[in-house]
Order: sequence, then structure tokens, then C-alpha cells
Amino acid sequence: LSAVAACSAPDNRLVLHTAKGDFSFTVEIADTDESRAQGLMFRTELAPDAGMLFDYHTEKLTSFWMQNTLIPLDMIFIGADGAVKNIHVNARPLDTTSIPSKFPVQFVLEIPGGRSEEIGLAVGDRAEHPRMVKPN
Repeated sequence: LSAVAACSAPDNRLVLHTAKGDFSFTVEIADTDESRAQGLMFRTELAPDAGMLFDYHTEKLTSFWMQNTLIPLDMIFIGADGAVKNIHVNARPLDTTSIPSKFPVQFVLEIPGGRSEEIGLAVGDRAEHPRMVKPN
């Protein structure tokens, strides 16, 4: 049992591969209706290398808003294979304007506002996480 645990990747680590390099984030997982609805609401801070990964278990169109969210966030919309499909930079705290994925995605990664620009993240870059299907 311990050998299997040692070989499996931790679910709380996600890496974004960009032209500037690889950037590791410690993520909380939101994969139930309740945890996705709560998200990062009411948080007053988020470390530069922290975030929340929303998992919908299948690709679909989705949208987010910032109601009850007190800090600016970047929303990164990611396909099942880890491909970054859309990026919304610096979503405004407490704003109820809908932020759509624009494409079917399985995952949405929320990280501190402006961080995706700092690391040079672009559409087409890749996210790596144990829940994501590795491309062929």
C-alpha cells in the first residue's frame, strides 16, 4: 500500500507549462456541486503559488462569477487533456458579471489575479495534474 501511495502523484499539485518555464501550484480541489459553489468565496488572501482546481468530470461549457469573492482572480479554462482553452485575467472582486469558458472544458483553475500574465501563460499552453488525461 505504501509503495503505491509513494508512486502516485499528489492531487494538490498542478504545474502550468509556459514559454517562461514550468510553474507549480498547490491547489485545493472543488469537484462536487457544493465545493464548486463555495469556491474561493470569502477568502481574503491567496498565496502566489496557490489556487483552486474545479473539476466537472466531463467537458462542458461553464461560466463563473465573483459574487462574495473578495480577491481578484485569474480564471484559466482547461480541457480534459490539460490544454489551456481560455484565460480571464483579474476578475473583479464581488462582480456578478458572468465569465464564460467560451469552449467546453473539464477544469477551471483559479489563481491570484494577474499571476497568469506574470508567468506568461497563453492559450494553448498545458496544465499538468493527475486528474488530466495525458495527450498522446
